[in-house]
Parts: sequence; C-alpha cells; structure tokens
Amino acid sequence: MKVALALLLLLPRPALAEPKPSTAGSASPPCAAAEATTPLAGIANPLVPAEIPPAAGVGGSAPPDYRHRLSRTPFGWPRLDRWCVWLQPASTAEPAARWDRLWLEALQAALDTWAEWLPIQRVAHPEEAQILVERRPPPLRREASGRTRASHGRASLELQAVRRQGEWRLEPRVTVLVGATQRPAALQATALHELGHALGLWGHSEAALDVMAASPGPLPVLRPTARDLETLRWLYRQPTRFGERLPDGTAGLTPPAAPPGRRGSDHPP
Repeated sequence: MKVALALLLLLPRPALAEPKPSTAGSASPPCAAAEATTPLAGIANPLVPAEIPPAAGVGGSAPPDYRHRLSRTPFGWPRLDRWCVWLQPASTAEPAARWDRLWLEALQAALDTWAEWLPIQRVAHPEEAQILVERRPPPLRREASGRTRASHGRASLELQAVRRQGEWRLEPRVTVLVGATQRPAALQATALHELGHALGLWGHSEAALDVMAASPGPLPVLRPTARDLETLRWLYRQPTRFGERLPDGTAGLTPPAAPPGRRGSDHPP
C-alpha cells in the first residue's frame, strides 16, 4: 500500500496547454496598476451561450469535457494569458480577524490550486487586478418565478478597456463574492468553483463530482477533475480578443448582435 501511494505521489500532474498568444503583440508587464478604465457601452449582459457541439467521446462514451455548456462574450472567450487577483485582506481587529483569516486561508488554497495550471499572481491593490474577491455573501437573487434564492458565492463579469503603463487593452473584470459562513472545506470548494468562473469557465458541468458542477454533491470538491481540466485545456486553446492592445481606448470595439445573455453565475448553498 505504501509503495502504491509513493508511486501515485510521483506521477506528474496534468499539464495545461500553453494559452494561445494574443494577436495584439507582446503582453503588458504583469499586474501593472490601471491608470484608466472604460466600461464597454451597450453590453447589458456580457455572456451568451457559445452554442458549440459537445466533444466526441471515445467509442460512444460520454464527452470528456463540458465545453458545450460554456458561455462566451461578443468579443470571444473571456480569458487572459496571465491573471492578476486581489483577495480582500483580513481585518486586524479581534474577534473578526480570526474568522477573516480562516476565510483568507480557504481562498488562498483555492487560488493556489488553479495556479497549478494557469499563470496567476496575487496582488496587493485592487487596481492591479482583473479578478477581485470580496468577503461578503451575494445578495439574494430573484428568479423568474418570483422566488428569491440565496447562494454562498457569485462571480459577475464586466467587459472594459483598461490603460496600464500607457497602453489600452481589452480585459474582463470579474467581481467574486464569497461569504464567510461555511466550514473551511465547503468554503474552499465554493471559492474554487467561483474562481473557475472568473478564470473563464462560465458554465456548469452536469457531473456532481466536477468542481464546476451545477449542483454540488454531498462532499466538497477541492481538486479539479479530469473533465474540469480537459475543459480548461480546450478553453485556453481558443482565440480571443481579450488582452488585445487597443489603439485608442474603446474605439472600434463594437460588439456584433447577440441574443440576450447573463452577467454572472452563482454557487448554490
């Protein structure tokens, strides 16, 4: 048993294919502070269904990923070759500081997990980030039936032009809300799920054991599954305009006509 466990620990982790370089030329230096931002006008709901066919399974088996369940934006897949993430700092006053530290530890663990497959840097200031994670529960969401629904986490996407070190680029801006009322493992699972959205997986898997499951199973999922990683690999091979250098702010960024979409995604309680 010990020999088998040792062999398992020596196995290499699945490697994510290198993200496709931006067609706009060399990327700006990592995590430079934003000097100016301009939200893209006329985009009430940035996410629309991608409407792509499922991946073919081997020998008639189930699809190896859930790419067909993802949403995209009018400018392509909302992903970057490098991500800068800000986590709300813990309070310094007791007793709140103790609970804030537990929240921060769970969020950092989730961030470190995704960083095994994607270039991610944690930053000290919100203006340096494309992903901002706040320690508060999402507001209640009213469904079409009129009922309200609570959730432990929510990621919301905005599209904007950002000037960093004198250069304008198209960027996604994601605000992630994660409450602090769950037990540590469940909190980490919620954070892993919502960060998965923020990093481009704007959709849900139908399999309860996947990190990005629409309805989570009875136990917290703390590691991406093979299906999660295969979907991530596929996503980061797709072309996108995000990260593209813009000659003059939002000039020329007119989105094509698209069906009504959605702004974000919840993690159910």
